[in-house]
Amino acid sequence: MAHHSDTPAVPGVSVIPAAASIRVIFLLGLLALLLVAPFFLYPIFLMKLLCFALFAAAFNLLLGYTGLLSFGHASFFGGAAYFTAHAVKVWGWTPEAGILLGVAGAAGLGLVMGAIAIRRQGIYFAMITLALSQMFFFFCLQAGFTHGEDGIQSVPRGQLFGMINLSNTINMYFFVLGVFLIGLFIIWRFVNSPFGMILRAIRENEQRAISLGYSVSRYKLGAFVMSAALTGLAGGVKALVFQFATLTDVTWQMSGEVILMTLLGGIGTLIGPVVGAGLVVTLQNYLATSNFPVTIITGVVFMVCVLVFRRGLVGEFYASRLGRRLGLTSER
Repeated sequence: MAHHSDTPAVPGVSVIPAAASIRVIFLLGLLALLLVAPFFLYPIFLMKLLCFALFAAAFNLLLGYTGLLSFGHASFFGGAAYFTAHAVKVWGWTPEAGILLGVAGAAGLGLVMGAIAIRRQGIYFAMITLALSQMFFFFCLQAGFTHGEDGIQSVPRGQLFGMINLSNTINMYFFVLGVFLIGLFIIWRFVNSPFGMILRAIRENEQRAISLGYSVSRYKLGAFVMSAALTGLAGGVKALVFQFATLTDVTWQMSGEVILMTLLGGIGTLIGPVVGAGLVVTLQNYLATSNFPVTIITGVVFMVCVLVFRRGLVGEFYASRLGRRLGLTSER
């Protein structure tokens, strides 16, 4: 009788692959770094980085997973900042209520702009979003509640849930970190849901998706509104971090900046836009006090990355031998 030396598999017990274990350890290490970071680095810089990382991740939801390039996302970012700042300062709302208003306002803007823009594709879609964004910029310039070029200043951070004083910088940092992690989880869940799978199908072959009976316009609009709402979440939190909302947040340059962040990190990846935002914000922060022109240095870095890392920094790592060994794959 043959003797089998292999240990039989135990029903109901799954063996976690080494690659999955490494990824879990890596994510836990990153979380630990984020938890201790404010005690070693300037908290305001870290909060700015987290806000823009969420902004870039929300934008990537539209570009990387749906294939729609929007030049109007500054409208949702800056619009939410204005709505949140006004509600908290003028109406005396709590910070969480002000942020929710910013998210709702951004989602409403996304619904209106998306309904108009998704009628076209490619560069025409991008140009329509840019035109609508410029219209919103001039609205913000003329509207009374935005205070024109002065913006809304001295916005109070208030008490979170009536208990946690956000005027304390460390408290504010952990609040921003919590919002960032929740936002990333929502994006991850959205991308890996049946809705997200259909979005990828539309991105890869829109005509085939139509032939299968999917209402492509409705799915595109849903992705646009979701991206706008999460962008509004980043904008509302940013208004509380810096305690002001200005026209800078709704300019077309801000839309260009988030595109740059996403391309640098790698479109179609969850972590890529976060890495790209970290790189751009760090360059801006540390070059601001130097004699080097920030825009030129950022442009050079972008040019080098496009030439050397065609998939973006994270995208190239995923495609590398080490990335494949760890079971990492780009969603594109």
